[in-house]
Amino acid sequence: MAHGLDQIGQNTDAVRGSISDLNRFAKVVKLASFCPFQSALDDYSQCVAVSEGCMTDELRNFLELNLPKVKEGKKPKFSLGVAEHKIGSHIFQVTKIPCQSNEFVHELLRGVQLHFDRTLDLDKARLGPGSSYSRGKFKFNPDQVDNTVIQVIILDNLEKVINSFSMRFREWYSWHFPELGKSVTDNYLYAKVAKSIEDKSRLSEDRLPDLTDIVGDEDKAKEIIEAAKASMGQDFSLADLDIVQQFAERLAGLSDYRKGICDFLVTKMNDIAPILASLIGVVVGARLISHAGSLTNLAKCPSSTLQIPGSDNSQL
Repeated sequence: MAHGLDQIGQNTDAVRGSISDLNRFAKVVKLASFCPFQSALDDYSQCVAVSEGCMTDELRNFLELNLPKVKEGKKPKFSLGVAEHKIGSHIFQVTKIPCQSNEFVHELLRGVQLHFDRTLDLDKARLGPGSSYSRGKFKFNPDQVDNTVIQVIILDNLEKVINSFSMRFREWYSWHFPELGKSVTDNYLYAKVAKSIEDKSRLSEDRLPDLTDIVGDEDKAKEIIEAAKASMGQDFSLADLDIVQQFAERLAGLSDYRKGICDFLVTKMNDIAPILASLIGVVVGARLISHAGSLTNLAKCPSSTLQIPGSDNSQL
């Protein structure tokens, strides 16, 4: 509670230069009341409510108990200094207590924080609730629901890796079975077929059901078997075949992982930005959110400037 503000001056510069002097500041600011939190959970909930601009019942009771009554129709002779404008607006709306939130009040509060530990031992009180509050805000921040979409856009990098690996694998296995590339053009199917065939010299008609399950076409499977019989590719040693099989397995695993990320991205985009996903597609919408930094930032962009992120990102 502040009294005799004329002793330190009614302007921000005067307050800023006077708060370091405890003797002078103590003549103006007095501790009128102090209400400790009942538990760490109570502390955390009160801090979250204040940060979101909401006055709790405990805060309202404390203010009404320690501040003069506000009579209806009369202008109060005091004002409550608050650090956040939102909580001040809520307090005034509910209790009609006038509130101020300006540089002058911020300097007074800075002085209170500077000298408050002379009155109370706050070292332990600050550490626990401060850590809990920081963890809670980071964990439950409703403005960051699009973080997963921004991170899942690694799909672009994964696509490049899979394409590079597929080209290398095709080049490698074509030394053994060059005709397979004409029959199977899809990279994912090529890796699965090569893994199933292993050594082309051992490919026979009894493998027809397995190949049919992979390529989904019996005629295509027969074509692969006939091509293997007349293949001009060189023979691979057991060591070569083992390395090629491991490569094919890793490549197929990466392709399956990419498909899983795509399915997750579709679900996530339909949850947080269904209209954007419907208008321009899931992947392009996710890239726009990633380029803007968040869905909130993208929503604030004027429609006339959306072409700028598109021209900056060649993959859109």
